[in-house]
Amino acid sequence: MFSKIKTLILDTLFPIYCLGCRQEGFWVCEECFSQIETLPFQVCPRCEKLIIEGGKLCLRCKQLSLKNKDFPLEAIMVSSQYAAGGISKMIHLFKYNFIEDLKIPLGRIMVKSFINHRIPLPDILIPVPLHPRKLRQRGFNQSELLADFLGENLAPGINFPVLKNVLIRKRSTLSQMKIKNYRERRKNIQGAFTVFQPEEIRRKNILLVDDVATTGATLLECARVLKSAGARKISALVVARQEFKRF
Repeated sequence: MFSKIKTLILDTLFPIYCLGCRQEGFWVCEECFSQIETLPFQVCPRCEKLIIEGGKLCLRCKQLSLKNKDFPLEAIMVSSQYAAGGISKMIHLFKYNFIEDLKIPLGRIMVKSFINHRIPLPDILIPVPLHPRKLRQRGFNQSELLADFLGENLAPGINFPVLKNVLIRKRSTLSQMKIKNYRERRKNIQGAFTVFQPEEIRRKNILLVDDVATTGATLLECARVLKSAGARKISALVVARQEFKRF
């Protein structure tokens, strides 16, 4: 009852309007959602030069990765363009204005992209974690909300486990958005994560979930830690990507 009263008060004081057409009652109405396009192609996440199905490593980068053991991600799948169809506005409101309901249209975009690119189904989903201090400030982890939605909607009739307390952010870092150099971003995020209860991920195929990738340094560090703890294969799925590597 209290929840219903709270929702009624919030809807009265802060009415919901579609971010596209301003229709009342929706954050994103079906008409506007239908106009949001998913990316028709993916690129190799290591060299970022070749178009590759499913955002997997190209042949050359796969060979280099095996040789140098420097790229533990199997693929990075980007669902949509950051600047297209109001995506950036949705993400901003989702993260910084605490509008949790936006997990639904953003999650639907991710599901649509995942299906279009015929990605192999994972064993488990793991959201990129926030540091406890950041989590207290924000009140929720947007990556967890997206992972929950994906776990229930990625494939009909299947609920994928979402492990929220296995990958831990043990060190607070400077926001990656404030660092423009790719190597500095890698350095900033290095050692920020650890794995709790590694038996939960051993020999598992993992899908990392996040809202936005910048250069991919955070996803790469998460994958490195998970791989070291015994994960079999790790791919990543994000709503959008803001920029690529700048060395």
